[in-house]
Amino acid sequence: RKPVSEEWMHLAVVACGDRVDETLTMLKSALLFSIKKIKFHIFAEDSLKPQFEKGLNKWPHPFTLKFQYSIYSITFSVGNAQEWKKLFKPCAAQRLFLPVILKEVDSLLYVDTDVLFLRPMDDIWSFLKEFNTTQLAAMAPEHEIPKIGWYSRFARHPFYGKTGVNSGVMLMNLTRIRNTLFKNSMIPSGLAWEDLLHPLYQKYKNHITWGDQDLLNIIFHYNPECLYSFPCQWNYRPDHCMYGSNCPGAEEEGVSILHGNRGVYHDDKQPAFKAVYEAIHDYPFEDNLFQSMFYPLQTKFLETVNTLCGRIPQVFLKQVEKTMRKVYEQRVIVHLKHPPN
Repeated sequence: RKPVSEEWMHLAVVACGDRVDETLTMLKSALLFSIKKIKFHIFAEDSLKPQFEKGLNKWPHPFTLKFQYSIYSITFSVGNAQEWKKLFKPCAAQRLFLPVILKEVDSLLYVDTDVLFLRPMDDIWSFLKEFNTTQLAAMAPEHEIPKIGWYSRFARHPFYGKTGVNSGVMLMNLTRIRNTLFKNSMIPSGLAWEDLLHPLYQKYKNHITWGDQDLLNIIFHYNPECLYSFPCQWNYRPDHCMYGSNCPGAEEEGVSILHGNRGVYHDDKQPAFKAVYEAIHDYPFEDNLFQSMFYPLQTKFLETVNTLCGRIPQVFLKQVEKTMRKVYEQRVIVHLKHPPN
């Protein structure tokens, strides 16, 4: 038998400010569809801890059997904590320190608070098995088309590949990260992850716009063999549909992970993204998934068809429907095997 620890998936998120509700909705989406159990690693300001505990402890049985959680304070192990906090968004740089802090964890999926799982987390977790011997992290490209990509047009620092990578969904083999010496532009012999972060920041701090994501781009620019690249449907953002549809994988099989950056879940700029967020946010745990989530979502999409992202509803709905059927079938099978007394 495998040790129990191997049967859990690990999901990390960093939440500061007014992101508690959004983070709980993300965790809910991971839990609703997952098959294996999940250990949540939540990094948050101390003042938010009671809100997270209250929210997570409200979730009903049997869902409580599928997850455990730990809440950590925001800590930066090297350099000036205040400086790291101010990098891009408050606390976002915390993700750079996960390999250093979570020493007991072998592998981890990090996501931003504004991410939603539209299929089991198990499916992205399985990419860990596809890493070759040098790969230790996976991210999706920042853009599909270099001529409209941000990095390819504006970056004043090195970045990965033709369009850079987006760090909102990042799968990591932490053990490999801890054991690797990374090539860099500062010293020829290579540096361990923990020793690399602060000098890298010092060197490029006047040239970076997107904070920790830029630092990751610089690291993987010099170490491209260490990165596995996800297709765009695993980190699908408004950029993939607001300039016309440019994520072929999502058109083919639907969005796997939705990333509502630019605050689109909470304003009216991209109603398609907001519709998915609200459907998951408002879903009562015990209800039938089709009746209480999928059908209302379909109805909401009818109101978005005149928007650039809403005119391709199948991109948003295909994977959700497929996932719900799977979850529903599994529950029926479990129910048949173990009927209630």
